[in-house]
Amino acid sequence: MEFTLFTLLNGVSYGLLLFMLSSGLTLIFSMMGVLNFAHTSFYMLGAYIACSISARIGFWPALLLAPLVVGLFGALVERYGLRPLHKLGNIPELLFTFGLSYLIVELVQLVWGRAALNYPIPAELDGPLFTLFSTSFPKYRGFMMVVALAMLGVVYLLLTRTRIGLVIQAALTHPEAVEALGHNVPRIFMWVFAGGSALAGLAGVIGGNAFVTEPAMAATVGSIIFVVVVVGGMGSLAGAFVASILIGVMQTTAVALDYSLASVLGRFGAEVTPSTPGFALLNVTIAQSAAILPFLLLVLILIFRPKGLMGTRE
Repeated sequence: MEFTLFTLLNGVSYGLLLFMLSSGLTLIFSMMGVLNFAHTSFYMLGAYIACSISARIGFWPALLLAPLVVGLFGALVERYGLRPLHKLGNIPELLFTFGLSYLIVELVQLVWGRAALNYPIPAELDGPLFTLFSTSFPKYRGFMMVVALAMLGVVYLLLTRTRIGLVIQAALTHPEAVEALGHNVPRIFMWVFAGGSALAGLAGVIGGNAFVTEPAMAATVGSIIFVVVVVGGMGSLAGAFVASILIGVMQTTAVALDYSLASVLGRFGAEVTPSTPGFALLNVTIAQSAAILPFLLLVLILIFRPKGLMGTRE
């Protein structure tokens, strides 16, 4: 029970962090049709900016200010980078965001250096939230979960229950009609991109001190985020949520399981020796293969359900 509960909680907290990242990417893609390869670089920027602000005026101001700074940077990227390329099609947009991701990494290394930063967890959130038997669950993990769920609620209400959300959804499907009603559609898309970037920045603020704030952090989560988006369904916010939790729990559980095919066969009396065909493969443990499990899931989804778990288009 102890192992199951804490593995599940750790998996859900990691999955919710993945959702915080993938939600901004999904929002941008569903509204604008732009697959932003630089999205995890905004996540990294959020962590670095929050670390600098936190060192001067504290973590809580950083939690508010860092996503705003990243969001404004995203607005500038859309206005002066992506908007002139939009009429040229998707390939120039992809190449632009791909190059931007490398540019941001180099910029971060020039400003903050190549070494990992000391971005500590705030004192009021350091320590155990509760203890069961001999294992404690950290307060900060619980805080991450609360922030992610609050963000999900705010985004859902904003898109479905407010005038701004209705205008955004209308601009997606009927931009000419929205322009005829007096709304500036390019400006709407700019703020959508800024909002998605701010969500990535918020994930950076939360994830930067939970894990490590260093120049490779964007590359570390970059591939996983695109797996989440594809598995959940391109453009589906609900699909991104389901896929994030699924992948988070799957990876966390796999890391804790030290079983291999050889050990399973041994339980049934089959002896596996170095002379057994495929001996090396049979001795690979689930924990050792945890890193490739999301990509295996991606391959299976692309084969059997190309539109994703909750996607609406192929």
